Amino acid sequence: MKDGFWYKFSLRAVPFIFVWLIRLWFGTCRLTIHGQEHMDRIKAAGIPAIGSFWHYGVLYILYFFRGESGVAMVSASRDGEYISRIVERLGNQTVRGSRKKGGMQAIIKLIRAVRAGHNAILVADGSQGPARVVQAGSLMLASHTGVPVLPMAWSCSSYKRFGSWDGTALPHPFSKIDFFYGDPLQVPPDLKDHELEEYRLELEKRLNTLYSQAWALQGRKEH
Repeated sequence: MKDGFWYKFSLRAVPFIFVWLIRLWFGTCRLTIHGQEHMDRIKAAGIPAIGSFWHYGVLYILYFFRGESGVAMVSASRDGEYISRIVERLGNQTVRGSRKKGGMQAIIKLIRAVRAGHNAILVADGSQGPARVVQAGSLMLASHTGVPVLPMAWSCSSYKRFGSWDGTALPHPFSKIDFFYGDPLQVPPDLKDHELEEYRLELEKRLNTLYSQAWALQGRKEH
C-alpha cells in the first residue's frame, strides 16, 4: 500500500543511504572538467543557467550539481518521490511533473524559480524518452525566462550500463570522469511553433556533439 509503514520508512531510509553511498562512491573518481569557460561566462554575467543533459547521465549529474542552488524537474511518479528526496538531500530543490502528468504546472514553477535566480536542471530527453531526442521543456523555460540553455555531458573510463530505455550509466569507483560544458544556447522570447522545432534540433545537435566528444575520450562512439 502506497502510504503504508514500509513505504514511508523506505522514503526516509533509501534517499539517506543512497546519498551517503554516492558521496563515498563518486568521491573516489578523478574528475576533469572541459569547457569550464562556458559556465564561467554565465556566472560572470550574474544570471542562472538551464542545465540540459541526456537521461543516461542523471546519476552523476545530480551529484555533480550538489549544493548549486539548482531546481530539478522530477517525474511525478511513485519512484520519482525517491529521486526528489535524493535531489533535496544533495542540496537542491525539485518540482514534480512529466510530459504525461503535471508537466505544464512543473514548467510554471521552474519559470518562477529561474526568475528568482535559481539554476534549472532538466533532462533533455525527459523521463521516458525516446533516448537522446530533445523534448521541448528546457526550450520553453529558456524562452520564458531569457536564461541560456547550457548543454552538458560526461563520460568515464569504467562504468556499469543498466538495461533501461536510456542505458543509465553509473561510473565505477576510482574511474576517470570527463565532464563537458557546451556552448550555451540562447532562445528568443515568445518562441513560435516553427522556431521551437528549429531550436529543438539545434539543442539536440549540440548535446549529441558533446556526447560524442565526451565518449571519444574513452575510445567509444557511445556509452
